[in-house]
Amino acid sequence: MSTGRTELAERCSSIDAARAALAGFGDILAAASGAELGEVMESLDEVVALGSAARVSVAVEAGRRGEVAGSEVQLWVREHAPSLRQGGAAAVARLAVDVVSAGAGLDGPGPPEDSPLGLVLAAVEAGRVDAGVGCAVLREAGRLTPLLQLAAVPTVTGKLLDLAQAWGPSLMRRLRPRLIADHGHRGALDDLQDRLASAARLSMPHVESGDLTEYQLWMTPEQAATLEAAIGPLSAPSPNEETGAADLRPAGQRRVEALTEVCAAASGLSAETRAGSPVTLHVTMTLADLRAGTGAGEVIGSVATGTLVGPEALRRLACDAALIPHVLGTADEPLTVGRLERLFTRAHRRHLWVRDRGCTFPGCTAPAAWARAHHVRHWADGGPTDAANAALLCQRHHTAVHRRRLWAEVRERPDDRGRYVVWDLSDGSYDRALAAVRPPPLESSDPPSADRDPGLDEWWDDLAVDDGWWSTPAA
Repeated sequence: MSTGRTELAERCSSIDAARAALAGFGDILAAASGAELGEVMESLDEVVALGSAARVSVAVEAGRRGEVAGSEVQLWVREHAPSLRQGGAAAVARLAVDVVSAGAGLDGPGPPEDSPLGLVLAAVEAGRVDAGVGCAVLREAGRLTPLLQLAAVPTVTGKLLDLAQAWGPSLMRRLRPRLIADHGHRGALDDLQDRLASAARLSMPHVESGDLTEYQLWMTPEQAATLEAAIGPLSAPSPNEETGAADLRPAGQRRVEALTEVCAAASGLSAETRAGSPVTLHVTMTLADLRAGTGAGEVIGSVATGTLVGPEALRRLACDAALIPHVLGTADEPLTVGRLERLFTRAHRRHLWVRDRGCTFPGCTAPAAWARAHHVRHWADGGPTDAANAALLCQRHHTAVHRRRLWAEVRERPDDRGRYVVWDLSDGSYDRALAAVRPPPLESSDPPSADRDPGLDEWWDDLAVDDGWWSTPAA
């Protein structure tokens, strides 16, 4: 006993000396060379790891002696190890309680060495992992043990510790299916994934007015693999070989655009199958904003109610959507409800397939099945819905054309490169071309009425040049 007391006193004295040596240590580091800095870091890391392990040993000893038990262990740890108040006290306490419970008191044998708890305790006491990672390994081993062959439990626990030591607990969890496949009961992986199906879900959209729409998605491995197989090829970067422009879209943007294309095709809304519009969108807007292309429209009548849609987004949607405006007066009184007569028909789309072959943006190789019909002269600017005012564009370049406000010349005969649609890629070319073909709008001096704006009928007439896509309801 005296030998133990003497060794304890010596070690406590060494701890005090180490504490004194580390106090203000940063003040003398300027004298160290680069190589010495690395050596010092390695030594300090080992000291910290062993100190963390020793804290667990002290907590276990306090529990075995009955100095503290149960829920009081965490309070005891927080009291005597103040740095763990910032995080980590719960893990030290949890591990100590589990070890004491398995050891059945001061004279107990402790947990079996080849059990998950015994293996984790040995790794923690050796400083390989800290208490928090050790608890994560125990939780993972607890989930896996019912699915594993009994003889494989120590092997799997050892692999979990190796992975957690090298990479942290996140990779350890990601390899759960592989461990079950290699060491589990026959059919264990299939049973697990069958049970996962009930937990897979897609949240309802969370919409903030004027902001992005957020979804949360949980998928089984099978579902995730299917999704990635579908969107993977479509979401790869696609630099423009003709113009030399790099694909600067972030990976997340490429993926969501690929998902949109897959959903459109899966729901029968591909360019070949959809005769009308893929979506009917009801939007409220003021007459002034509708005329001037300013402000924003507010979505109504769906789970996206309240979302504000900017004028350029409305223009993009109007190329391929039944956009129904609910027009409001100066006092937000309803003046009229627009009714869409028609958009590009199936015959139009098939003709564009044959004529354009695919996306018409220079250098793009997207096939026609991925493209949509775009009004070269926008519907809101009096552009007719016919093939002479249409060009196929993939989703990526449809957005770019609207954002950069680009104009195209649609030819009756192809040029020497076989193109029926020739784009002017200088930013703002649309506005310059539109100014050349359309006279400025006339000022209306008629005051608005509570019933109906007298100028509204004229606006509808101007908008429906040659095609009449919009009409007011019959009286």
